Amino acid sequence: MKIFHLPDLGEGLAEAEIHEWYVKEGDTVKLDQPMVSMETAKAVVDVPAPQAGKILKLYGKQGDIIPTHSPLVEFENGEESASKDKGTVVGSLEEGSALWNECTPTMSTEKKTAASAKAMPAVRVLAKQLNVDLNAIIPTGPQGQITAEDVKKAAASSSHSMENMEMLHGVRRSMAMIMTQSHQEVVPVTIMEDADVTSISSDFTVRLIRAMAAAAHAEPSLNAWYNGKKMERALHDEVNMGLAMDTEEGLFVPVLKQANNKNAKDLRTEIDEFKKTVRSRTILPSDLQGATITLSNFGTIAGRYANPIIVPPTVAILGCGKLRDEVRVREGAMIIRRIAPLSLTFDHRAVTGGEATRFLATVIQQLEKDTDHD
Repeated sequence: MKIFHLPDLGEGLAEAEIHEWYVKEGDTVKLDQPMVSMETAKAVVDVPAPQAGKILKLYGKQGDIIPTHSPLVEFENGEESASKDKGTVVGSLEEGSALWNECTPTMSTEKKTAASAKAMPAVRVLAKQLNVDLNAIIPTGPQGQITAEDVKKAAASSSHSMENMEMLHGVRRSMAMIMTQSHQEVVPVTIMEDADVTSISSDFTVRLIRAMAAAAHAEPSLNAWYNGKKMERALHDEVNMGLAMDTEEGLFVPVLKQANNKNAKDLRTEIDEFKKTVRSRTILPSDLQGATITLSNFGTIAGRYANPIIVPPTVAILGCGKLRDEVRVREGAMIIRRIAPLSLTFDHRAVTGGEATRFLATVIQQLEKDTDHD
């Protein structure tokens, strides 16, 4: 028998979720026939058969999370005609009968209670049976002792609060993992300032993208990747702009490649196309990779200022809040101006405060230019 392992469906993705099986155990498939659609960090990708033959076993069901390089499909010995790089997703076929549980970590549900918690042996046994952490309980017994009633109340409270919990899948799961990584690795600092955008009467989003591209040219340290483990950074000449898009399923960030070399019309066309493909979940994985800096235009919904979250390995993200009319004083007179609130978060491990403030100042300068053409 031959076991087909899940290949890396992106740039070093650790896992993928089974979206839909196209085959079942006992089916005979042809080479390159789609077997299953897998949901990765942002996209749904079809995985083709690496060989022709009969399927003996499918490892996992719809909704299961499969780690990269773990067993996915087991084939009966048959025609071995797996092709090498034909533009499709191809994984590895190996001889043997490796079991699924040999490739996944063993999880223990038993919680250890610390000796520091004051409780009688019988109470400790009860806590273990109900899976309650004694250290999380506020004791009500004499001399700080945890009583059996304390344990029962804690178990009931935990059961009630967790009864509606559900496993995160797909895009939301990916977002949770990325945000956790950012919180653990990045040293974020956010600076905020307003831009007077009264003169902008056309496509504000495109103007903002082009202003960021100009600022990245002036301060390239913000258009960069940073590797904290190796203490290395890479400055980029091309501005590949990640554009945060909100959907019911979660957050997508398609990438406008070489945004610094495109005119306003081309940028708008590409943005509109991304909106369609994100909405239909047909966006290509390559369109979600390679960002060197990110824009979050959250003000299209609500909010004035924020502290946008950086996605490693990038080092900067600019957030734009809801545009507003505000009274300003000019030459001794009060006039109404259109104001855009901006929030720039940068990774202080790779970017200095001076570089960040000069970047933001350049963005504002570009937005406040008395010009509104390409």
